Amino acid sequence: SRTGRSEEPLLLAELKPGRPHQFDWKSSCETWSVAFSPDGSWFAWSQGHCIVKLIPWPLEEQFIPKGFEAKSRSSKNDTKGRGSPKEKTLDCGQIVWGLAFSPWPSPPSRKLWARHHPQVPDISCLILATGLNDGQIKIWEVQTGLLLLNLSGHQDVVRDLSFTPSGSLILVSASRDKTLRIWDLNKHGKQIQVLSGHLQWVYCCSISPDCSMLCSAAGEKSVFLWSMRSYTLIRKLEGHQSSVVSCDFSPDSALLVTASYDTNVIMWDPYTGERLRLLHHTQLDPPMDDSDVHISSLRSVCFSPEGLYLATVADDRLLRIWALELKTPIAFAPMTNGLCCTFFPHGGVIATGTRDGHVQFWTAPRVLSSLKHLCRKALRSFLTTYQVLALPIPKKMKEFLTYRTF
Repeated sequence: SRTGRSEEPLLLAELKPGRPHQFDWKSSCETWSVAFSPDGSWFAWSQGHCIVKLIPWPLEEQFIPKGFEAKSRSSKNDTKGRGSPKEKTLDCGQIVWGLAFSPWPSPPSRKLWARHHPQVPDISCLILATGLNDGQIKIWEVQTGLLLLNLSGHQDVVRDLSFTPSGSLILVSASRDKTLRIWDLNKHGKQIQVLSGHLQWVYCCSISPDCSMLCSAAGEKSVFLWSMRSYTLIRKLEGHQSSVVSCDFSPDSALLVTASYDTNVIMWDPYTGERLRLLHHTQLDPPMDDSDVHISSLRSVCFSPEGLYLATVADDRLLRIWALELKTPIAFAPMTNGLCCTFFPHGGVIATGTRDGHVQFWTAPRVLSSLKHLCRKALRSFLTTYQVLALPIPKKMKEFLTYRTF
């Protein structure tokens, strides 16, 4: 059931990097970013020391219990013959901070890569963007592991990356140089806009699934919401007491969540700017002394693919799973030094990255969405809050459709 305490997340698998001899192991080994391709067939792991691993999903069967195979490849996975995808190692030459897969497939890109890279087969290709320590963004073709483009413009670390979900190959990058930049990969990576206004390092950028809005969090108390149509600032969301470091939109674009060092996640209506809910991260075991004030500082927040759950990673060594309607977490998993989290696009699995360069895969709640929620999700994918409020329907229905019932 959706309410009440669910099963605690089980650790499905853990990936650890092999130790390279040429590096001091302690420096630059963090996994700042993990990502699944939108079709669920690849996993990208920034494993530290400038290396990104591209791993076909699902993992080798011995890691994953029955019932957790990705639908997209479970049938093909029975035969491990020629032509099955191989794990790839991308040496980015710099510490990798941000990762983003392009939507799949991306037909407009076909001609671009074929024209500029005759050696690349003429297929619609899945792309991985990597944001680097020196401000460069490297664009890779996933199937071949080839470097396709190098985007220059940022003056400092590229901390986060986000592709428009529509498949238009517009890429947004967030940097410590306090700007966000918009790139068009269909125009050979042309920079089409610089978004200025943040006063601190930009930590996170997230594009709404309907491609209308961009949210950015920059270690400030306010969150910026931009129009993806005009690239202008729509509004600032005020409500956090400390640096905001992570943000994510719900799958229907109707909700926005932001996570802050103030130990809170705030759920917003991005259309009206209203604060709908506050999720407070209380500690399970109080520390023996008061030395570490920021023990529950949040690092990452993300929505589940059906939009009924959230996952958060905090410095108090816990991965938490929250149900949309409830104010307290429904499940916890012990997790040391967590930095990032993301859901598998078909549900059932959460990937987390740590300061030690490890990746952990956890079981996530599997739920059949109610018909009510499916209708809400379908409607909210193309109706703004104001459009819903203008409908000639009962008030209770409007409250449900605008997530005002909890």
